[in-house]
Amino acid sequence: MGNSGATITDIRTESPFWLMKNGYLENYFALTEDAKADFVVIGGGISGALAARSLAITGADVILLDRRHIAMGSTSASTALVQYDIDRTLSDLIGLMGEKRAVRAYQLSLKALNDLQTIAAGLPIKNEFESRLSIRFAKYKKHIPILEAEYKARDRWGFEVELWDQAKVEKNFPFSAPAALATRPGATVDPYRLTHGVLQDAIVKGVRVFDKTSVKSIERNKSGVRVKTDNGHTVRAKKVIIACGYESVNYLPLKVGTLSSTYALVTEPLPKRNLWHQNCIFWNTADPYSYCRQTADNRIIFGGEDELFYDPKRRDALLDDKSKRLEGELRKLFPDIPFIVDYSWAGTFIETDDGLPYIGAIKQLPHTYFALGYGGNGITFSQLAAEILTSQLTGSKNPDADLFSFDR
Repeated sequence: MGNSGATITDIRTESPFWLMKNGYLENYFALTEDAKADFVVIGGGISGALAARSLAITGADVILLDRRHIAMGSTSASTALVQYDIDRTLSDLIGLMGEKRAVRAYQLSLKALNDLQTIAAGLPIKNEFESRLSIRFAKYKKHIPILEAEYKARDRWGFEVELWDQAKVEKNFPFSAPAALATRPGATVDPYRLTHGVLQDAIVKGVRVFDKTSVKSIERNKSGVRVKTDNGHTVRAKKVIIACGYESVNYLPLKVGTLSSTYALVTEPLPKRNLWHQNCIFWNTADPYSYCRQTADNRIIFGGEDELFYDPKRRDALLDDKSKRLEGELRKLFPDIPFIVDYSWAGTFIETDDGLPYIGAIKQLPHTYFALGYGGNGITFSQLAAEILTSQLTGSKNPDADLFSFDR
């Protein structure tokens, strides 16, 4: 049982945008017989897809299972602002874990983002991965010191960063903010297409993918694991990788973070491509913060209004009100953009205390590894998890693994 006291299964509202936009991209099939592999990955979202592909590149025999259709859990509900920023600022993280470790965490997140761009460019399915400037606005004047401290920390360690004053914000946007932090790189992507692209490439590399296959139990013995499915079949493997997003807590006997609900809307396509400065992705220093991006077909995605609870009925009941609030905030920011809201949706997410993901094994569960990309930049963390787990599972020591371990 996970950290919520209840089984986490309902993690998003019924119609997330990416699923509505793309439909079923590829066909996969349920497991219909017993199977054997080196590794079995549970979860067919972006985390599981990247882990399976990365392991297959080493020559490992990999099976991936998902109880839904592929990429239809949290991945289909992601707003997919791809950043190397961690939910805790670098300056804050330095105070929490020391300068060397904090800077390394940011450097690894930046590397993961750059690696994702390289991977995305080589996939058989176009996924709309586009590099973007990332801007964080100060919501209030009292937040200026937060951005100033962050500018100094990032600039000192060679990250690409600028500190904007109010005049520069007003020069580039139709709204005002007392300060802003502009960083590169950032990106946007269609996470649903990205996941299918990663898995199609993984299949070419030998990964066997089975969706509509629920895991009923995981048995562990000296030689490995036996994963039993709800239709009576068994997958035997040396190790199991739990990569089913926020539902992973159902397999984890530890509390790893706080469950919350978040909301987002997407507009109808707009006729103009350049809606604001460099089509950047942006967010602010409010708590909870709001965030915004553009899609490849000129829609605006705007999200926020987070609530600290996990209750699907309550979450979904708030959707109309939250959507109206987000729409009102977006209209205040861009009064001259005549947009129409097309869809709104909500999803569950988990925030960790230090803003870092959890990657690796726990002593309570032999032969079991976790890829928990929890936090505001889960897609980036998923790539980071794939790299670390691949080294751990194929016999290489990863010097950075302890940064994201469960006993850090």
